[in-house]
Amino acid sequence: MPAYLIVDTRLTDPEAYEEYKALARPVAEQYGGTYRVRGGAMEVIEAGLWTPSRLVVVEFPDMASARAFLDSPEYAPVKQIRHANAECTVVLVEGF
Repeated sequence: MPAYLIVDTRLTDPEAYEEYKALARPVAEQYGGTYRVRGGAMEVIEAGLWTPSRLVVVEFPDMASARAFLDSPEYAPVKQIRHANAECTVVLVEGF
């Protein structure tokens, strides 16, 4: 069953964040990830308490593959770049 990594990213340093974008994709792909959404045009219809900034959706074959990516030694230094240059909400959800 596929799993989706959904990230809402509020960039604090857009220029420095470009390094994260370049490095994260190949690591996600190594763990079976396929980018489905990557910061494209967005129309917020109903936000409630949530005001999304920049959305990214990565599809993985399953929850285990997504967790393996998130916890991988290859992603650890890349994640530090994200933490240094953006504020993020990260959600992992099982699909069907």
